[in-house]
Amino acid sequence: MSSDRPRKPARTSGQWLALALAIAVHAAFIGVLVFSLRWQNRMPAPVMAELYAPPPKAPVAEQPAPEPAAPAPASPPKPEPKPEPRPEPVPEPRREPPPAKAPPKPAPRIEKPDPRAADIAQKAKAEEERKKREQALKAKQERDRKEAEQREAEAKKQEEQRRAAESRERQKREADALKAQAEREQAARAAQQKADAEANARARAEADYIRRIQTKVKGNVVLPPDMPGNPEAIFDVVQLPTGEIIDAVLRKSSGVRAYDDAVQRAIVKSSPLPRPDRPDLFQRTLTLKFRPQD
Repeated sequence: MSSDRPRKPARTSGQWLALALAIAVHAAFIGVLVFSLRWQNRMPAPVMAELYAPPPKAPVAEQPAPEPAAPAPASPPKPEPKPEPRPEPVPEPRREPPPAKAPPKPAPRIEKPDPRAADIAQKAKAEEERKKREQALKAKQERDRKEAEQREAEAKKQEEQRRAAESRERQKREADALKAQAEREQAARAAQQKADAEANARARAEADYIRRIQTKVKGNVVLPPDMPGNPEAIFDVVQLPTGEIIDAVLRKSSGVRAYDDAVQRAIVKSSPLPRPDRPDLFQRTLTLKFRPQD
């Protein structure tokens, strides 16, 4: 069955070729436009730089700043190919512009070593070592000073303790000596008192003994007539422990011969003489004194 729709006229190969060429021209134009816009709007590449602290009094060589790399020229569009009789031409793929090259890195800064840096470092090291030695010496001197002060304080303390001990010992010795002396003095006083008492007692006993003898002898004395004054006659009488008289010798005359003879006869007549109350008072030889008026 035939259709009533009118048929579209078939396109000829010339029309297809013209369409393909028009598409290729438009694509090339759009590519050139896009590339030119991207080249004009490209951001400048950053510049990297390293900073170093220059050494003291050393000139620093300035390096010229690197120039930005020139952009690569855009590749010219290829000439349009000649149309070939193809029923269906295939459009060429779109070519992207080549990427921009990265800017070159700046050359590293080369600094010349300072010839005085080694001397300065050596002097600084020597100065630091000298300071350390001085600090160590000061610390040692301080330790020695403290140790010397401590030793001196200990020696002083020991000396004070020694002196205190010596003082206590000396005081003790003095106290003991004083006590001993006081005891000796007390004993001596007691002995002296005892001796004095004994001597006094002996003297009293002896005096009493002599007085009893004199009294007995005087009782036997016959005084001569006209006896002048009160002369004294002294006799040494030798006796036995029993009181018997052995001899009576005139030691000192009274100056009156008659009185001397009367006393001598009275002594011999008084034998035996009275004995002492204490045996130790006995004396073999007695010295007797006689006066006519006593």
